Amino acid sequence: MSETIGTARPADQAAEPAGAGRIARTSLHDTIVNRLRDMIIEGALEPGTRLHEGQLGEQLGISRTPLREAIKYLASEGLVELVPSRGAVVRRFGRKDVQDMMLVIRTLEDLAGRLACAAASDGGIAAVRRVHDEMIARYEAGDRLAYYKLNQQIHSMIVDLADNQSLAQVHSGLQMRLKRVRFIGHEGPERWAAAVAEHGEMIEALEARDADRLAEVLTRHLTKAWERVQEML
Repeated sequence: MSETIGTARPADQAAEPAGAGRIARTSLHDTIVNRLRDMIIEGALEPGTRLHEGQLGEQLGISRTPLREAIKYLASEGLVELVPSRGAVVRRFGRKDVQDMMLVIRTLEDLAGRLACAAASDGGIAAVRRVHDEMIARYEAGDRLAYYKLNQQIHSMIVDLADNQSLAQVHSGLQMRLKRVRFIGHEGPERWAAAVAEHGEMIEALEARDADRLAEVLTRHLTKAWERVQEML
C-alpha cells in the first residue's frame, strides 16, 4: 500500500467521524494520529483493546510503518500503552487514577483562571470567545465530537492565557490522558446541557476579568465533570 503526504493539519482539530472508512490523501502522520485518537475518544477502540497493526492498516488503507509511528505518538500522549508481549493496547485508567488526575487538573485550572484574568490581552480573551461561540454552534448542531474538541481547546486556551509554561506543560499531559473520560462526561442531553451552561459562565467571568468567579466556575465545572464520569468507570 502507498501513502501520499499532503497539507498538514494540526492534531486534535475537528476530523471525520471515527471509523468512517479509508483515510483520504492528506497529511499522513497527522491524519492517522487524529483518526486513531478519535476512535479512542469515541469508544470505537475501547480501553484494553489491542491495536493490531495488520487489521488497522487494512481498515484505514495504510501500511504498517506510518501506523506504527502514529501508535508510538499516541503512547507518548498516554492514550496507548506499549505492553511487552502484547504490543500496543488502548490505555485503561482505573477510577482512582481518573479521580487523582481530575483533582490535579482542577487545581491547575483554578490557578490558570486567576492568572489569565490578570495577564491575558483583550485579543486573547476575544479569541476564546470566538472558539466558545463555535462550540455552541456545534452543540446546537448536535456534532458531539467537534463540540468536544472545541471544549477542550477552550480549556487549553485559558491555560495558555495564564502565561506560565510549566503550568501549561503539566496541564497538557493530563488533558491528553483524560480525553476519553472527558468525552463520556457529555453523554446524555442533561449532562451535555449542564456542561454547556458551565462554559457560558466561564466565558462571562473571563471577559469580566473576574478572577474569583472564573476560578470558582472552573473548579465547579471540573468537580461536576468528575461526578458525571465516575459512575461510568
